[in-house]
Amino acid sequence: MTASGTEPATDQAPEPDAAVPAHHGDPPAEQRAMARSAAVVDRGHRDVLVVTGSERLSWLHLLLTQHVSELPPGTGTEALVLDIQGRVLHHMGVAVTADAVHLDTEPGDGAALLDYLGKMVFWSDVSPRDATAELAVLTVVGPETAQVLGGAGLPVPDAPHGVVALPGAGFVRRTPGPGRDAADVVVPRAEAEEHRAALVAAGARAAGTIAFEAARVESRIPRLHLDTDDRTIPHEVGWIGSAVHLTKGCYRGQETVARVANLGRPPRRLVLLHLDGGDEELPRTGDPVLRDGRAVGRVGTIVQHHELGPVALALMKRSVPVDAELTAGADDRVSPAAIDPDSYEADPERPPPGRAARDRAAGRPG
Repeated sequence: MTASGTEPATDQAPEPDAAVPAHHGDPPAEQRAMARSAAVVDRGHRDVLVVTGSERLSWLHLLLTQHVSELPPGTGTEALVLDIQGRVLHHMGVAVTADAVHLDTEPGDGAALLDYLGKMVFWSDVSPRDATAELAVLTVVGPETAQVLGGAGLPVPDAPHGVVALPGAGFVRRTPGPGRDAADVVVPRAEAEEHRAALVAAGARAAGTIAFEAARVESRIPRLHLDTDDRTIPHEVGWIGSAVHLTKGCYRGQETVARVANLGRPPRRLVLLHLDGGDEELPRTGDPVLRDGRAVGRVGTIVQHHELGPVALALMKRSVPVDAELTAGADDRVSPAAIDPDSYEADPERPPPGRAARDRAAGRPG
């Protein structure tokens, strides 16, 4: 079942969340719990890598887009791996404990990421390995996340990206979204159901990926492969800052990141689209967004939100105005679409700092 709650067509890409429950009987009620109280979602299909060794942080610092060399135990962040042109290949959550760095990725991406990391070890004292069979991810979402964690006997990190290691194995990581509060509970896979039941007993509603994806889309949090394509650079989807540190160097793709940040603007931006499909089939991920019959964007994740109705994330050409009349979809699944103005960040009037300096040197007015 897709995140919007409809059966995928046979010509669509495999459903990325098929391995875990899509819902527990009432997706709208599960969404409301995420907005008003708390819900727990099984995200045990995410891949988890563990990196150990005395040089693990300094080594990862050379490979990832984020500044991780000085992260102390008990902290986390997000990070990317880019190709040489600065396009996104991997997105991961990062959690640092006393003896390891944990990287959790999209389902199915762990093997490729581990292969890349393994090729970059050389003489460093590091050991990356796949721990997906050992660790499973549960996610609590909602304003009562802290109360639920405490009620289940779990530690409560102080702030987003705070990490607290669990006895034996695993950790709790507070996250900045989706919604008003959230936390990942990463536990031994054999104990995942026991922990999920404890979180439900502590007040979290059992929820599935339909509700989680709706909360994520409402929060405008992009997801690799769904809201990105093979041309996506970090600036287009809001990963500068959260997953990319602009002043650190020494990683593949850095030149593109710096050039776009200092001299230009990314060619596309991520927006929230309101869809009006009526009783017709909604667009699919990867379908075009059209303006006057010409493609100006790409549809990402499509969900049925309990308050907003059918909405989608979309990568749009930067030149498309916020009030443009649009359609989304292809073939017999075309829907009128409108950009949510709250999701549209207008370009600043002043040019990027690098371009402004170049203009001043050339004698052009700023």
